[in-house]
Amino acid sequence: MQYPLLDLAPITRHLRAVASSRLLIAAVHHLPVFECLAKGPLSIEGLRHQLGLQQRPAMVLFPALCAMGLLAFDSEHKLLITPLGKYLLVSSSPNLTGYVGLEKNDAGVLEMVERLKNDGPLDVNIGLSYVKEGNTASPMDDPQSARFFTLALAGRAQYLSPLVAAKLPGKTHLLDVAGGTGYYSYEWLLANPTARATVFDRTAVLEVAKELLDSFSRSGRPGAQSVKARVAFQPGDMLTDELPKTDLLLAASLFHDWPESTCRRLAKRFAEAIHPGGELCVHDAFLNDSLDGPLAVTDYSAMLFLHTKGRAYSRKEYAAWLKEAGLEVKEQYVPTLMEYGLISASKAYTGE
Repeated sequence: MQYPLLDLAPITRHLRAVASSRLLIAAVHHLPVFECLAKGPLSIEGLRHQLGLQQRPAMVLFPALCAMGLLAFDSEHKLLITPLGKYLLVSSSPNLTGYVGLEKNDAGVLEMVERLKNDGPLDVNIGLSYVKEGNTASPMDDPQSARFFTLALAGRAQYLSPLVAAKLPGKTHLLDVAGGTGYYSYEWLLANPTARATVFDRTAVLEVAKELLDSFSRSGRPGAQSVKARVAFQPGDMLTDELPKTDLLLAASLFHDWPESTCRRLAKRFAEAIHPGGELCVHDAFLNDSLDGPLAVTDYSAMLFLHTKGRAYSRKEYAAWLKEAGLEVKEQYVPTLMEYGLISASKAYTGE
């Protein structure tokens, strides 16, 4: 049955909204954000130092509170309490601090507080959902975990991939890094019938992707059968292994799993893999460049913070990494669905 193309963002917004409440309770009852700002505006650095927060948790918490309308930036880009936020000060009468505190000992809130204070779990053996932690094995190397997480994300990729493929440039070869299900490659090949694609990911993930390709090729869609012969699956670690050279590199929901230092390194590695004249396309959900929302993305950022080493980043932050890697960033932003969009950068031709 074919359904009309809807934006499924309301579903994910409701799912991720739990993160907002946990951040709000943490900021009122476990980290004295509002009491610190009661004395006057502070820069991001000044506030995070007063709270004892490292950069990543600060960049998850502060944009979220801005998106909720509780904090804002002044003309000097310092954080201040909004008229709404003043009702979270104990000195205000009346105030809602007690009401907000009804769930302050909730296990999910306490977990969020621990991770905000520690920039991650205190017990590193807890592990992270999608990424490698230190010298431990990647969860995505375990066949059972890889299957669970890859299939859990499959529906989103299957829904978004036709739209994303239609907005990607036509090239000779696509490298889909950390390609997961492979759906973005399959749809792009359907739209580009003479092209080839390589899906690059962990071995256990690619086993799932191959099964999904079998189903895709038998879907009965015009041209779907031809896709299978034009896809290569290459196992590897994008952080250390050599990447295939390509005309078009897609990084879909990838950078947000990693800290800024790793993002810079990945941008450089990806740029090196692209032929002159080729492009790097990033499909993700982006913070405002002003770092004050949108709320749906700050919620997402909080969930990423809990389960990965990363967070949501702004287009301005991506642009800095891509320029540093020697790419020319295109100003155009192409929205897709479910809060996501595409940004791209090109690699200049060398020589004559």
